[in-house]
Amino acid sequence: MADVVTPDVRRRMMASIRGADTKPELFIRHGLHRMGFRFRLGGRSLPGKPDLVFPKYKAVLFVHGCFWHRHCCHLFKWPASRSDFWREKLDSNAGRDARTSQELLQSGWRVGVVWECALKGRKKLPPHDVLSACRDWLQAPSITTLEVYGQ
Repeated sequence: MADVVTPDVRRRMMASIRGADTKPELFIRHGLHRMGFRFRLGGRSLPGKPDLVFPKYKAVLFVHGCFWHRHCCHLFKWPASRSDFWREKLDSNAGRDARTSQELLQSGWRVGVVWECALKGRKKLPPHDVLSACRDWLQAPSITTLEVYGQ
């Protein structure tokens, strides 16, 4: 199927997709900060550059977009055009996410992931429930991983 926009328009559209400070990430940051949690942003010294780093809790939190990280939910759909490119790209992203989580866990960090579908779409969770899940996980040092996603 041919693209409905010109290559220049498509290029501008793709370039405008943000990698940091996304709406879901800002929601999590502001909500946890209001709850009293303090964190660092974009842990560049850690594998995968986590979105939020909580040194006090030895925990990191990723806020993943369902498309870019190939989450199996209603927000993810394989692109119809250039399917080989997208399959390789998204499989690579998912594989890197798994390796990054494993590296962080092996080095003593706790790893949490909040998926975009938890905050957006027809199966989203109540915002308070998402923040409560993060709060409860941060305050429970024996729980090493967290995954929050839509219903």
